[in-house]
Amino acid sequence: MSETLSFAPMVPLPLIAVLAVVGLVLAGIALARGAPGGLLRIAVLAVLVVALVNPRALREERQPQRDVALVAVDRSASQEVGGRRAETDAALKSVREGLARFKDLDVRIIEATDDTADKGATTDAEKDGGTRLFSALARAAAEVPRQRLAGAIMITDGQIHDIPAVTAAGKLDQKAPSPLHVLLTGKSGESDRRLVIEQAPSYGIVGKSVTIRYRVEDQLGDQTKSLTKGLARMRLRYDDDKEIVSNIPVGRSSEISFELEHAGPTVVEMSVAAAPGELSTINNRALVSINGVRDRLRVLLVSGQPHAGERAWRNLLKSDPSVDLVHFTILRPPEKDDFTPLRELALIAFPIQELFELKLAEFDLIVFDRYVVRDVLPPSYITNIVNFVKEGGALLLALGPEFATPRSLFQTPMGQIMPASPTGRVLEQGFKPTLTDIGRRHPVTAGLPMDGDKTPEWGRWFRMIEAVPRTGRELMRGVDGKPLLMLERNGKGRVAQVLSDHIWLWARGYEGGGPQAELLRRLAHWLMKEPDLDEEALKAEIKDGRLQVQHRSLDAEAPPDVTVTKPSGQTQPLRLEDAGNGVWKGAMAATASGLYKVTDGTQTALATLGALNPLEFHDLRASAEKIRPVAEASGGGIHWINKGLPDFRRTRPGRDSHGDGWVGLVANHSFVVSGLAQVSLLPGYLVMILVLGALMAAWYREGH
Repeated sequence: MSETLSFAPMVPLPLIAVLAVVGLVLAGIALARGAPGGLLRIAVLAVLVVALVNPRALREERQPQRDVALVAVDRSASQEVGGRRAETDAALKSVREGLARFKDLDVRIIEATDDTADKGATTDAEKDGGTRLFSALARAAAEVPRQRLAGAIMITDGQIHDIPAVTAAGKLDQKAPSPLHVLLTGKSGESDRRLVIEQAPSYGIVGKSVTIRYRVEDQLGDQTKSLTKGLARMRLRYDDDKEIVSNIPVGRSSEISFELEHAGPTVVEMSVAAAPGELSTINNRALVSINGVRDRLRVLLVSGQPHAGERAWRNLLKSDPSVDLVHFTILRPPEKDDFTPLRELALIAFPIQELFELKLAEFDLIVFDRYVVRDVLPPSYITNIVNFVKEGGALLLALGPEFATPRSLFQTPMGQIMPASPTGRVLEQGFKPTLTDIGRRHPVTAGLPMDGDKTPEWGRWFRMIEAVPRTGRELMRGVDGKPLLMLERNGKGRVAQVLSDHIWLWARGYEGGGPQAELLRRLAHWLMKEPDLDEEALKAEIKDGRLQVQHRSLDAEAPPDVTVTKPSGQTQPLRLEDAGNGVWKGAMAATASGLYKVTDGTQTALATLGALNPLEFHDLRASAEKIRPVAEASGGGIHWINKGLPDFRRTRPGRDSHGDGWVGLVANHSFVVSGLAQVSLLPGYLVMILVLGALMAAWYREGH
């Protein structure tokens, strides 16, 4: 309860002032002339003036409000280093207990992690992860009335990435709770080594070299400059099995180059050996994602003779704008002798030497469509094609009846890399191509439209070449279950055999047609080593806060459980469930920013959440230097937890809020008014008594 004096004038105050002045002047004149009772008349005037002013006593019913203290806890990835998590938990417990003894104080806990701090991020810097403790603290402080805010306490390692700026006058550029006290985890003077990516390309041309510039920094204590002493062992890994190891100088920029071998993203993992006594090896590695793109896919299509299906291959390859197609059709063999002029047979001569000797390595895929051996290509050029495949090239054989004759390509050196050998029979009867068990799981043919489990929806073919599988995998079958589509990996390259020339019937829509475009597209992409079509593959990606793992295998048995390595270095097993068609899937929550590594013991897949190299891992050393200006500008103090926690006190506004071994939170003594009462100090009856009494006394005095 509180009482104050207020006034409620009956008439405007200027009018009261004028009347009072006039009355005083008249009373003064009377006193000057010696009129008796002058003082009593002045008293009457005073009572009337006070009555017009109408003084009142204002009585307030007040309810005290509890102050609010904010405690911001850093739960970012850098707090997982060493024993910082245990220090944080112990400090938070002590803060709770220390502030609980103040009955007029409420405590609100704010915990900020890497992912929750980034919610609502709009700038590239905010999306790059890091600890955004001040943003979380500002949101919490905005919900508390300013007159009730007692201050804030931060429990952190000092590596905060949204620290507000402090002006030259020692003022904060933005409002922050005052005072702000900081309890630091870790130890002063920690040392750490880190790998820094200075420059890396975001994309590169497949088959060309890309260069990454980087450096290794050794930082001691609170020094901002790295040491330039000694060598460090650097290891670069990509595509699971590719590795480059070198010794590089510490503190100096270095470069490393390697060749992109496939289209799509290539995640490069670089790591450096640990330094003696360093804090953590988490930031001893860095990731670079380089998207491989093909300049243009160069395809050589050689048609041995004109036929109805020749246009199907040509249309498929020409429909892709990224394909640079070179197509030749052999209209007449060299041994054929007639009177047709050569200039009327072809517009240009078949550049055999240029294609199959000088520029063969420039092609990505060679397609032989119903090719017949007619001495157009000498055996040495056929051998060049075999070597082209073994060194990483791709070969597609679309075969017709000529494959069953002595002029078959199988009778050349190319036969050694073919997955099936002809028997010499040509089967001419209607059949529907069907998928084998492996074909149902292989990414080239898995998921093609089927009616039930065995009967395909597509139309019939009417001719195929009987062949016996030698190596490779059989994906499709034709008449009496004989092989129709064979795939094989040979050396570094790949080979595909289509043992029929009637796929063009699907393109024409015969009996409803079939998925010839999708099948041929997948087949060409598999030959070009697209990672999405690998038959044995482990993939990982993060969507909607969950790590999704997919394991593809041609093996009918269940794959082993995979092991997930989180950004913090912790490992967790993940069980995969059968999703059909040789695909097994699993998922788990992914909250921390950074690299997730998934392995089944033989294959490894990488997935990232947020930035590839988060700000959180740029510097892991606990430090008071970054946050000290803000704490001092707010009137707070900094204390290392490992040296002992400070005592907690309540301080008056305007007084010091920290000292040696203690921190203070402001006692605002705020309140809200719950009731209000007004009492007149000069009621009407009292005014009448005083005025009449003074007037009667004045009249009596004047009468004598």
